[in-house]
Amino acid sequence: MENRLKNKKASNPDAWTAIQHLHKAIAAGGVDPKLLALVHVRASQINGCSACVYAGVAGGKKAGETDERLHGVAAWREAPFYTDAERAALALTEGATRLQDGAEGVTDAIWDEVDAHFTEEEIGALNLEIALTNFFNRINRTIKEPAGRTWG
Repeated sequence: MENRLKNKKASNPDAWTAIQHLHKAIAAGGVDPKLLALVHVRASQINGCSACVYAGVAGGKKAGETDERLHGVAAWREAPFYTDAERAALALTEGATRLQDGAEGVTDAIWDEVDAHFTEEEIGALNLEIALTNFFNRINRTIKEPAGRTWG
């Protein structure tokens, strides 16, 4: 697959500056970077964005995440590798990402579980991570960004 857009940063440098600020805000939210990587990978798997799955796995490994957990996240409900808090974050990820599938979205049960494990600041960071991942998934699928590169 060949990228349709050769120089993404040149197309709108202000957008890239804003994205960098969003990344800083997410990092300041207090959520473990390993969990943010799992969230990123799971949303990207759902959306079929190979570039973001690749980058998310690389970022997770850089943050100290294990191969076992990174590869198991596709089946997190059945895999024994995740805490209750991580499961809540992954359920939030799926609920917020599968909106286009006609799914229920983020139900009260999902929200209550997330609220039981995370502060409002952490929930804000998780929501931003999920939204930004979905944003990048859509851009990368549109421009046919190939897997094999990282951006951090």
